[in-house]
This record gives sequence, C-alpha cells and structure tokens, in this order.
Amino acid sequence: MSHFKKRSLAMSVVAAATAGILALSGCSSETGGSNNSGDAGASAITVFNGATGAISENWNPFSPTMLQPTQGVIYEPLYYYNLAAESEPKSLLATAFSWNADGTELTITNREGVKWNDGEPLTSKDVAFTFNMIHDNPALNTSGLNATATATDDKTTVLKFATSSFMQEPQILGNQAIVPEHIWSKIADPTTTINENPVGTGAYKVKSFNAQSYVLEKNPTYWEAGKPEIDTVQYISLATADAASAALIAGKVDWMSSFLPNLKEMISTQKNLSYVNTPVMTTSLFTCSDAALGCKGPQTDVAVRQAIFAAMDRTQLNKLAGGDFAAPASPTLLLPERDKKWIANPSDVEVPQTSDVAKATGILEAAGYAKGSDGIYAKDGQRVSLTVQVVAGWSDYISAVQVLTSQLKEAGIELKSVQLSYNEWSGNQTKGTFELTLDSIGLGASDNPYYTYQPRFNSSTTAKVGEDASTGGNYARYQNKIVDAELAKAAATSDEAAQKASYAAIQKEVVRDLPYIPIYVNSTLSEFNTDRATGWPTNDNKYAFPASWKSWDNGIVLKSLTPAGK
Repeated sequence: MSHFKKRSLAMSVVAAATAGILALSGCSSETGGSNNSGDAGASAITVFNGATGAISENWNPFSPTMLQPTQGVIYEPLYYYNLAAESEPKSLLATAFSWNADGTELTITNREGVKWNDGEPLTSKDVAFTFNMIHDNPALNTSGLNATATATDDKTTVLKFATSSFMQEPQILGNQAIVPEHIWSKIADPTTTINENPVGTGAYKVKSFNAQSYVLEKNPTYWEAGKPEIDTVQYISLATADAASAALIAGKVDWMSSFLPNLKEMISTQKNLSYVNTPVMTTSLFTCSDAALGCKGPQTDVAVRQAIFAAMDRTQLNKLAGGDFAAPASPTLLLPERDKKWIANPSDVEVPQTSDVAKATGILEAAGYAKGSDGIYAKDGQRVSLTVQVVAGWSDYISAVQVLTSQLKEAGIELKSVQLSYNEWSGNQTKGTFELTLDSIGLGASDNPYYTYQPRFNSSTTAKVGEDASTGGNYARYQNKIVDAELAKAAATSDEAAQKASYAAIQKEVVRDLPYIPIYVNSTLSEFNTDRATGWPTNDNKYAFPASWKSWDNGIVLKSLTPAGK
C-alpha cells in the first residue's frame, strides 16, 4: 500500500474534542445530509474516505487514479483477503482454486449464478479475459503477472505460468478486479478510459456523480442473497480533516478514518459514535543503508542503526506522538498480533518498549566510536549526526521526530530534522538521497511474510542512489545474498514449514542489520455513526480492515451493514 495514501488519508487532526468548538454549522451544506437517496424510507449512509477538493470521475479498476470504491464495491476479486486478522481467504467470485505440484498452473472455479449489474452472466470467459488483458498490456501488468489464461468450461479457468509462481496467488485471487469481456473487449485503450458507466458484479453500482460527491445504489441482482441492505452510499469530499471530524459529531458522516488525538474523550459524550483501531502499519526509520550503492552518512554503519534501535523509548513515543493508540512492533517487521506464528525467535516478537542507553552507547564504543566534548559520538572524524526527513503537516510524525531527537541525544546521537513537501520527501526516498526518512511499512497482498520481505529486502528491488527504487520498494538500499536466496526458496514452494525455515533465516539477518528501524505499529483509527447503520467492524470483530479508504474491504463492510432499528 502506498505510504502516501496511508498518511494523507489518515492524517493527524489537531482539533478540539468538543462539538461546540468544531464549527458544526457548516456541515450541512458541505455534506448534503446523510439520507440523500430521494426515496422515502430508503436507508442511506455517508462516507468520507479522505477526499478533499474537486473529485474527478474515474471508475477504471486498472487505473492508479480510480475512485476508491471502484475496487471491492463495484468490481470484485475472486477472493477477499482480510489483512486485519489472521484468516483464510473468503470466497467471492470464485469458490475453489488449486495449484499443480510445481506451481506453474492454477485452476480456478468461479461462482455460478453471478450476474453483471447489466444482467449478463459471469462466466470463466470473463475471468480468463481479465488476466489475458493484463498479460497483454504491460501498462496494466503492475504485479508482474507472467501467466496466460484459458476458460476450459463455463466455470473453470486455468492460468499457466512460465515459472513456479505460488507467490502470485494473493495478487491473482485477492487483488484483481474481474471485468466483463462483453464490455472491456470493446474498449480501445484500457489504460486511459474512465469507464463512465461501470458494469461490475459488486453489491453497489453508480447512481450519480458530481465534483463534490457521488452516490452508489445497491445492485438488485447481487449474487449474495439479501445483500446489501443499505440502499444508497454517498461518498463526499470535504475541505479538511477538521471538517470531517465536525461532520462526524454533527451526524453528517457515518464512516471515516482519521487520527483524532482526543477520540476517546470525544466519543464518550457521543453515544451514537464508535471506533475501531486496527494497528497494521509499522512506523519506522528507513535508513539509506548501503554505502556500496551510494548511501552516505553514519547510518550506513550497522552499529549506528543498532544503537538507534536500543536508544528508543517507545512507550514515551506512543504517549507523546501516537496518541497512546499504537501497538508494539516487531524487529522482524511482521505484526506481532497477526503474524506471531511466522516469527521464529520468541525474543523477536516485540521490540523493547523502553530505552537502553547503556546498551546503545556500548554498541557504539565496541564499534570504535568515542564521545566528543559535545556529548556526541564520533569515529574517524565523523560525528554521529543524522538528518531525518518528514513531510510537513504530518503532525504525529513531526512529534515523533521531536521526541526521538531528545531520546537519541541521551545516547550520544545527534538527530536533526527537515520538513519537506510530500513530493520532495517522496522523491528523496525513491532516489535514496536521504540519511533517515520516517515512513511506515504498509500491507502486502496477504499476511504471508513474503509480501513484507520481498519488496523491502531483495537486492533486485532496489537501485543505486540517484536511481528510482519505487517500482521494487527497497528504499533502504539493502543487499544481502542470504536474504535473496531464502526469498527465492520461499517463492518456489507452498510448503509452510519450508517457508518458515526461509523466513527464520531472513529474520536473523534483518533483525541484526536493521535497514528499517521499527518504532511502533501505528494506529489506524476508523470512526462510525450508528444512528443510520449497524454492523460496523469492532475491536473484537475485525471481519474486514475497517479504514474508509481501503478499497477491497469497503465492499465487505458495506454489505455487512444493517439499517439501524431493523
């Protein structure tokens, strides 16, 4: 998942907790009210998914600028992968799948009785057409799909791969919208169309659109009996996240995801509001780690990275920057709660929560560093002075850097910060022109560790400083032959025991080397109004990843809701 989407749509809101200070009078004109279906007695909810400013229409499920409910709400994948909890894939447009022994052939059985929202039946020809169109159009093939597909009968599709491809399974089954051949075979350029009248299998279809909001109405021919129950869903754009929190309290927004520092106090006085916290993004210091690829600065020394790791007081960081909503991270970069079975060493399940200054200084001194008269360690004339870049406006991250500056100073490490525009920050990160950058480790295609490790640690996914590493995702410029070999082994097998052995070897390397220095698993807060709908995810029942900006999960959440009072 894009680091930009996570931070920009779940941005910090520095707002008062009381309704009286939030200028509620402007909400009605901004949202148009929650029940806008125009039908007496119809049920409706309003969603704020982070959109600000004018909305551009685009329902193309292959486009990077598609409107967010395109995937999951209008178009569906074959299976749903819930990344909020350890769980098996949930059957959607497919009811079964199987691999051959060497991972070069995947057989998929599609669900019978499914119709497109124009009344045409879904068949395996649509499934095969979708994957062949991706394979034949390099601009669409962002996942590296190396398969061609054949519909062997009306309900069976067979994908044949050039090489062993077990690890493409979640991308194929859970991260690809299936489109109708009778529509898309007539589209001249699938990369540029905005697909104005989308024909999907999802629970909702487009009712109306304008630059401030759009409305979806339920698909009357939806394949899941009795679903959805909510008649219309309106997605709105607001000027700021402050306006969104005001609209939430005023009852003008039913679902949003924003970091509200005073959320608990706010909700305690609003009985119709609830929230769920889904910590899944590991906030970390990304380091430009490899001098051989052109990285410069003290952080290229593993001892400096280890000292930074030991010097952090993460309890204090959570309290002062994380709103006390963050959860412990793991030095393996996996999620301790969800992924514990994949973490080989019990001592690596969670990072230390308090600082160990003596350990940090001991690491530096053992590596040949000596403390100068200014209290900062140095070696060969180079002080352990580091600059961390952060995006201007990311207030929780800016607070984290301020706290880290004080903590690291206690260990003889100088931390300076620079606040940049998002574009400059992102450009530096992808090009490797930074020492430290504060960012988060996002979600992969499934909870298998391969999808955390492959993009961030494989030598093939990085580039020399000055070259773009955004395609692969290894911004730390990390290279390790042992890691590369074990990733290749893990990709070539579906045997979980064999995969665990490979991941154990990888974890030993990355926990020592720390190219990404974990701080905590940052909160993902989602807020709900229960006046018009019930059945939202809860902290005890995370049946879907509940963020209002999370595409595939929107479809699961919306069809799980029931009109209030029913």
